[in-house]
Amino acid sequence: MDGENCSSLAEFHLLGITNNHEIKATMFTMFLIVYLIILVANLGMIILIRMDSQLQTPMYFFLSHLSFCDLCYSTAVGPKMLVDLLAKDKSIPFYGCALQFFIFCIFADSECLLLAVMAFDRYKAISNPLLYTVHMSSRVCSMLMAGVYLVGMVDALIHTTLAFRLCFCGSNEINHFFCDLSPLFLLSCSDIQVNELALFTVFGFIELSTISGLLVSYCYIMLSVLKIYSAEGRFKAFSTCTSHLTAVAIFQGTGLFMYCRPSSAYSLDQEKIISLFYTLVIPMLNPLIYSLRNKDVKETLKKLKNKRWFY
Repeated sequence: MDGENCSSLAEFHLLGITNNHEIKATMFTMFLIVYLIILVANLGMIILIRMDSQLQTPMYFFLSHLSFCDLCYSTAVGPKMLVDLLAKDKSIPFYGCALQFFIFCIFADSECLLLAVMAFDRYKAISNPLLYTVHMSSRVCSMLMAGVYLVGMVDALIHTTLAFRLCFCGSNEINHFFCDLSPLFLLSCSDIQVNELALFTVFGFIELSTISGLLVSYCYIMLSVLKIYSAEGRFKAFSTCTSHLTAVAIFQGTGLFMYCRPSSAYSLDQEKIISLFYTLVIPMLNPLIYSLRNKDVKETLKKLKNKRWFY
């Protein structure tokens, strides 16, 4: 498409989750409750880890960043989606759309990589517990997190730049509740082969790195667990990984299903449902998984509950 035929859009219109006015109020109430749980649970997890000295370990350092990622990418999408369920004007500025996708992409990618880093952390804790804090020093943890956020930012910058330089010469209505790549590609009258190649290459690299890291770490974890002689010791060692495995299964399973389907199986309505799970349900589940299944977190909550705040 020639540059002369490209129109300069000032805004997009998000069509939202549904056009059924009868269920919009119910959906608003339901998703508002979900988003409030996300805020309270993830902020609570971050504050809890920062407050309690017993939780000042590498595992909880990474867990606080997991909560931060959940909080950021759900907030990039959630409030706008809630407003659009009740508002007549569902427009979003062109650069606002780009910013929304950019923030979502940074923290969704960062969470993907962070789950692999957390698996490596579990391997270090189980394989050599006496040297765990030495191997996973605060400097090492900070460098790992800097790498995670750097890759997330680079990936987000590539996709945002490529997507928002496309020509949009037809409708400006995005059939989605937030600015995602797939519905934007459908609006474009440019050749999107470069975008699709970048998506396949960069996302493929991140997914391959993450899954490889997870598999290698858990293979070493299994070998380390098998070296423990007592059944009780084996159970105790592997039980520290159950929350992480649950979070990985939910996040990776949803992500792979969302982005690795063949184009023939693509459906916008199906994508909306998966995106809802990805952007709101997972950020709500993660802190609940780690608090309900974690002895240290439950003990810290009990201490705070029993603490006399006023004298």
